[in-house]
Amino acid sequence: MPLLGLGVYKTADNEAETAINAAVDAGYRLIDTASAYKNEESVGKAIARCGVPRKDLFITSKIWNNAQRLGDVDGAFYRSLERLKLDYLDLYLIHWPVPGCYTGTWLEMAKLLETGRVLSIGVSNFQIHHLEELKKVSGIVPAVNQIECHPLCYPKELIEYCQSEGIQVQAYAPLARGAYLDNDVMCVLGTKYAHTPAQVGLRWAIQKGISVIPKSVNPDRIASNANIFDFNIEDEDIAIMDTLNEDLHTSHVPDDLKDVIF
Repeated sequence: MPLLGLGVYKTADNEAETAINAAVDAGYRLIDTASAYKNEESVGKAIARCGVPRKDLFITSKIWNNAQRLGDVDGAFYRSLERLKLDYLDLYLIHWPVPGCYTGTWLEMAKLLETGRVLSIGVSNFQIHHLEELKKVSGIVPAVNQIECHPLCYPKELIEYCQSEGIQVQAYAPLARGAYLDNDVMCVLGTKYAHTPAQVGLRWAIQKGISVIPKSVNPDRIASNANIFDFNIEDEDIAIMDTLNEDLHTSHVPDDLKDVIF
């Protein structure tokens, strides 16, 4: 799985092709979508037209909460494939750990692995106790746990747990939806490393072994977000950035899960 990908949350149908073409031109090969984003069809069309062979792309989608509650894992998965017009997914995630459902969903997703129509399965927004529950019912370890992570939201204990269990951490909203771009520390470090605060924030995650999927529909920003592999942040500056953590969550937690997620 590439360390850098394009997130398409809230990317409108008429923006998907421009964003994905810009990302491919900038070297991105990972595209992250979800059934809940309501844009899989346009993402699929953009993928088909982007000029990169399917085998060179890494495509992720996710099962939404209502499909979990209905026990419709197979149906949700194949509908995503149909909307994307793909023969297989590289990664399929449980979008949220719906109480009373997510362990059963995981067992059904494990069966999908056997079909060859998905190459790996994982989770999103799972905390340690959710991951421990999966261990009780299945010997299959999630390939990925996709969580909100950036300098203002650094769940160190969860990240260390995932890494110790062989679960790749992937950061969504790694730019905190712009919340740290004017931060004094990030601006000073941007000047020091001759990169933008956004690039410094993304590089911070990369150096921790965390993959990132920043969302943008602006071609210039998409290209800028990819310019994070030509410098290294010094250890002492990484430590300073770690202190910026304030458990700031910019993502929307579904109303019926707010009391059980964090």
